[in-house]
Amino acid sequence: MTIWVNEQIDPAGITYACIASQTEEHAKACYESFQENLTDHQRAEGWVVTMRTVDSWDDVPVAALKLSV
Repeated sequence: MTIWVNEQIDPAGITYACIASQTEEHAKACYESFQENLTDHQRAEGWVVTMRTVDSWDDVPVAALKLSV
């Protein structure tokens, strides 16, 4: 099983938002949304958006919104 994890991370390395999904299509849409919602000011401060895969729901951060559809 592949689970896609998108995270919006602040300059201190703290995850601000996290969404996990079992479908690549949802993950790509989430990634694009996270990118589009960062302001120029946030980007300048060092905010980043990441997308990665994990093999188990146990590897998804606890605070993530988990989409199994």
